[in-house]
Amino acid sequence: MRNLLLFLHLAAAIFWMGGVTFMVLALRPAAQKHLQPPVRLPFMVDVLRIFFGVVAVSIVVLLVTGGWLYAQVPSPRPAGWHAMAGLGLLMMLIFGHIFFSPFGRLKKASAASDWAEGGRRMGQITLLAKVNLALGWAAIAAVLLWR
Repeated sequence: MRNLLLFLHLAAAIFWMGGVTFMVLALRPAAQKHLQPPVRLPFMVDVLRIFFGVVAVSIVVLLVTGGWLYAQVPSPRPAGWHAMAGLGLLMMLIFGHIFFSPFGRLKKASAASDWAEGGRRMGQITLLAKVNLALGWAAIAAVLLWR
């Protein structure tokens, strides 16, 4: 059972981190280079809507499996586990902010053909995604290196 939960935990983290990496390092730069705002912003809204569904499922899986795995280790737990849990919760809060604030505004700007505002909101989403990516790597490093 432990190995299955650990597998699901890692799979959820990989889906989330991999998706953010792809969006930040490949999809958005290519979309900016080849698509004009009237095409690019509605396209990114659709991509993010789908991806954010994946992230939401990943968060549920991470919370359930992480909570179970955490509870199975007797105290005192390794310091890296506490750091990973704290960074993971911070990442989830940042995702919630992205989803409910700049993404909501991006959808409204795109629907209203306000390309300048949409570009600002996409830039804000990208910046926060980069922050989450750095926090994710810090969480991985903490759990593996900080015993």
